[in-house]
Amino acid sequence: MARIRTLPTLDRRGHPLSSSGFQRAALDALPLAHAFHDAAAEAAGGPLRAANVEVLQINVGKRCNQSCRHCHVDAGPDRAEVMPRAVLEACLQVLERSRIPTVDVTGGAPELHPAFRKIVTRARALGRHVMDRCNLTVMRLACNADLPGFFAEHGVEVIASLPWYARRRTDAQRGEGVFEASIEALRALNRVGYGHEGSGLLLQLVTNPAGAFLPANQSALERDWKRELGRRYGVYFNRLYTITNMPISRFLEWLLESDNLEGYMARLVAAFNPAAVSGLMCRSTLSVGWDGSLYDCDFNQMLELPIGSSIFDLAAGRADLAGRAIRVGPHCFGCTAGAGSSCGGATAAA
Repeated sequence: MARIRTLPTLDRRGHPLSSSGFQRAALDALPLAHAFHDAAAEAAGGPLRAANVEVLQINVGKRCNQSCRHCHVDAGPDRAEVMPRAVLEACLQVLERSRIPTVDVTGGAPELHPAFRKIVTRARALGRHVMDRCNLTVMRLACNADLPGFFAEHGVEVIASLPWYARRRTDAQRGEGVFEASIEALRALNRVGYGHEGSGLLLQLVTNPAGAFLPANQSALERDWKRELGRRYGVYFNRLYTITNMPISRFLEWLLESDNLEGYMARLVAAFNPAAVSGLMCRSTLSVGWDGSLYDCDFNQMLELPIGSSIFDLAAGRADLAGRAIRVGPHCFGCTAGAGSSCGGATAAA
């Protein structure tokens, strides 16, 4: 496989936006028509609160073999943050002592974590459904050539990111050579049964817009993607998820450099959909940072808006998270605009 060209991360460049506080200040300074807290409270009949935890999302770190232009994690090959063993063990203890049905493993590229396979096998042994947030190209590394078979053996749901079903747009967003490597990875998954109806092996694709606009209709795009990927490349998948780009980290950098931030945020606010509030992932997901801090969602994690407890507190039974008030900010309009946006794609009718 040809070497994928990557960009240095904000952290490596020493960019001001590598600071979550700087990002929050940039968003808080915007002259928005109204605050997300007020919009969500009106839609929900009160402050936004968490329900039962249905998904434990474990962010194992920021190390990645790619450095995409829209990445809200600022992940890349030059990041050193990796979840230590103690935090990993606490996550598994929480699963052992709870009835949380789903484990969502993310990063960075989660497959680069030395204990990735351990997380999967132990979670599956506990009877949990496991989802892996995969960038596809990580499977083309020599050390991960066995991943398609490993995923199939353990029934892992693969949620794979791919900006578009053509080379130019994909490589522009993710780096030269990404599209070709992604197609080869998808074919490898198809060969072991992923994406084929009735196999029980779920392969979902995730796409983000390439600019300062909302995703198109998810169902219509899914039909287009299935037709084009099948016709052009003989690739098959189950579902397509559309996710709105969040004004965080490297996408925030692009919005600022292109003078699109204020207009983009105004667009998100104007497109607020009250029906999307009930399906917000923060209401049923608990996000664990690589250092063990707990967050309402992965986006809050990147902006360093913690719940105030750690995975160690939860494992020891010292944290009562039921009905907690969810921390919100201007970035949350990205999850409620149009058809809504979550880790599982659109949440409501636009």
